[in-house]
Amino acid sequence: MGMHFGAEAAARRLAARAPVIARVSLALALACAGGAALAADGIAQLRQFVAETRSAEGDFEQTVLARSGRKPQQASGSFAYARPGRFHWEYERPYRQVLVGDGSTLWTWDPDLNQVTVRAIGDALGATPAAILFGSGDIEEGFVLADGGSDGELDWVEARPKQTDSGFESLRIGLKDGRLHSMEMRDNFGQTTLIHFTRLQPNPDLAPDRFRFEPPAGADVIGELPGTAGSSGAAPTR
Repeated sequence: MGMHFGAEAAARRLAARAPVIARVSLALALACAGGAALAADGIAQLRQFVAETRSAEGDFEQTVLARSGRKPQQASGSFAYARPGRFHWEYERPYRQVLVGDGSTLWTWDPDLNQVTVRAIGDALGATPAAILFGSGDIEEGFVLADGGSDGELDWVEARPKQTDSGFESLRIGLKDGRLHSMEMRDNFGQTTLIHFTRLQPNPDLAPDRFRFEPPAGADVIGELPGTAGSSGAAPTR
């Protein structure tokens, strides 16, 4: 979900439930000459995608690999977003979790616990992988881009955060024919999160209420509700 916050939240959630789910060949000369073009192509695709895709929806599959080598944690779900800062990222398996950004506030709802966490959207996104999808569109404001090579199917871009406190070390973005296909993120703890996007539809018509959230009746709300004053902490639902 950010995406990083969604991946991080899902990883913590899955880890907490570990007892249940355990969380055409080219000549060498041409290859050398074409390297720069390939690099530019991958980065150009990313820039074009970010500039032209102001909104999107689709499905995703996520795998979290721990440095310890324990069994990969897998999750899947659906998403929709409209820049800047509006998104609906929903984990459907193995457990439901909903993250909604309305442009100013990030709502994270755990239906099983009926618990809602509230954060300011700026704090949640920052220079995170989520900013690539949901941010303002100026990707190079927060990231240094470099050629990530090609595996024959996807062109890859390496994106390193300019902020040292971003919470992750590196990000690889895979594109094909100008469309986002995959993300691979390595965090500061050696954990790798792989996200594969499917059925991605660019610039669809999305209803405004897709990015609205109201805490369910009886839910515990952690954080400060929009429009209220006071310090962060448990707050009553409206």
